[in-house]
Amino acid sequence: MSRIQKCFAHLAAQHKKALIPFITAGDPAPDLTVPLMHALVAGGADIIELGVPFSDPMADGPVIQRASERALLHGVGLRDVLQFVHEFRQTNTETPLVLMGYANPIERMGQSTFIQAAANAGVDGVLVVDYPPEECEEFAAAMHQHGMDTIFLLAPTSTDERIAQVGQIASGYVYYVSLKGVTGSASLDLTAVAEMIPRIKKYVKVPVGVGFGIRDGATARLIANVSDGVVIGSRIIQELENTPREMAVAAVQTFISGVRTALDE
Repeated sequence: MSRIQKCFAHLAAQHKKALIPFITAGDPAPDLTVPLMHALVAGGADIIELGVPFSDPMADGPVIQRASERALLHGVGLRDVLQFVHEFRQTNTETPLVLMGYANPIERMGQSTFIQAAANAGVDGVLVVDYPPEECEEFAAAMHQHGMDTIFLLAPTSTDERIAQVGQIASGYVYYVSLKGVTGSASLDLTAVAEMIPRIKKYVKVPVGVGFGIRDGATARLIANVSDGVVIGSRIIQELENTPREMAVAAVQTFISGVRTALDE
């Protein structure tokens, strides 16, 4: 059983939902990434999604695009991201870590090299936006052999056939994109999410986390009522953009703490 699977099982036993915050590695500065990861855990995060900076993040809205651009200006690449994970693991061996990004950096490194390096660093799962399930069965199998999960996106436009495809290969959890559009969009339709989750669970046996458009504790709580976990990204990046560097870590911990409290009420 992977760390992600253990985490969801533990939460289910406590009748709690997973809080899954996202930050982009290297933003706002490389030396803040690991302290921010620890702050997320201190604030109540159950799983961390760590974004791998990429020049053309097609699923991401302007907020996370800016985060990627800032990280790339600092020269942060995939090997640096794995080093951040390694540093985090020196003092935290429990919190599951998911790398979220795009195929290009992995393909450039080579899948087998990446999988071995990710396992060595302490990664627990990977969500590659542009790896469709029908094209990465071997990748998912190799990930599984190294004790890591392969996570896939589902969307409001996903057909039953596509959901079933994902259900056959996904492990850890699936990430349901709660709206049509990119990260950071504001038009969250709770009714539509509540109707979609049972459709997904008909074919998918792993937990379902919901993201895109979740901006505060109240929204997170509503989404948690119909899902297994909530993913928050753009709102955290905005917190970093609007906070002086020396206060960034504390500000993120305070924000996540508020969301955790709302989830547990």
